[in-house]
Amino acid sequence: MFKRFTIGLNILFVFVPLALALEWFHADPMAVFFASALAIVPLAGLLGKATEHLTSHVGAGLGGLLNASLGNAAELIIAFVALKEGLHDVVKASITGSIIGNILLVLGFSMVAGGLRHERQRFNRTAAGVGASLLLIAAVGLVVPAISDVTAKEQGVAVDRALSLGIAVILFAIYLLNLLFSLKTHRHLYVGEAVDAEEAGEDAWPLRKSVWVLAVVTAVVAVMSEILVGAIEPAAKGLGLTQVFVGVILVALVGNAAEHSTAVMVAMKNKMDLALGIAIGSSLQIALFVAPVLVFASYLVGMPLDLIFTPFEVAAVTISVLVVGFVSMDGESNWMEGAMLIGVYLILALAFYFLPA
Repeated sequence: MFKRFTIGLNILFVFVPLALALEWFHADPMAVFFASALAIVPLAGLLGKATEHLTSHVGAGLGGLLNASLGNAAELIIAFVALKEGLHDVVKASITGSIIGNILLVLGFSMVAGGLRHERQRFNRTAAGVGASLLLIAAVGLVVPAISDVTAKEQGVAVDRALSLGIAVILFAIYLLNLLFSLKTHRHLYVGEAVDAEEAGEDAWPLRKSVWVLAVVTAVVAVMSEILVGAIEPAAKGLGLTQVFVGVILVALVGNAAEHSTAVMVAMKNKMDLALGIAIGSSLQIALFVAPVLVFASYLVGMPLDLIFTPFEVAAVTISVLVVGFVSMDGESNWMEGAMLIGVYLILALAFYFLPA
């Protein structure tokens, strides 16, 4: 199954030169947008694969740190490029989209795929509870700046940015503490949450190959991200979509597509602990690592980013976190629960589509 998925993913590499050619000849922005988006999908998969092979050479502790930190490298690169272009709404929308996409769409499809093969699937309720609690804290980090902006709007932009920076520091500190918890003090709760090379039908890559592939693919992803972000505004207008919808739905799906498929496939093998770890863990990385890092980086490029999301983005994340927490509290899953998660995602996506620009 992993081999068939890899073959299908490799076909999409044809969009890398195609995106470059379309950009070079100043083709229609919609064609450039979709070509670069499809090109990033296999690149993100290769980026994740190189990270996994690299972690097998550096030991469990450092390996876990690398895997956690580099797990969303594609999304981080896309967001950073958008940040440099001053597209703050797209950056924040992609953060929102990645969080709700992982915990609703990815987890939902995983539960459906696994539930159709196995009547009842069990997972570690304690680990799932910790993940859900951390997501709730991340949601608080989004709610507070939005409330502050509404109740104390007269304080100005400087206060909003200072509050956002302080919250980013706290979220990043919680991320580091979570790494300590999951990799050191309570690592027994996360035993077995990995997809090894043998199961994927591959031999482990040499260390040098892992490093080189990681470096080269990161550079190519950066180029594709530049092309993608450059085409967002004209493509959104051409499609009649808002930048928020493009960021929340389309851009967020691009960087996560390969990881999404991995979660579904391991769920079909009755490994819901791993599927849940991929879905919730990826959302946590976005909320507690990627978002704070983008706030820090925004000061380096001279375009300070705040964490003031739109009221609906805040509501969407909060609803998603509460639904996932409720579904995972019993330590069991079935296909109907997965269908409900997908239904919530589609409802939110529809609402984002009809939101005014």
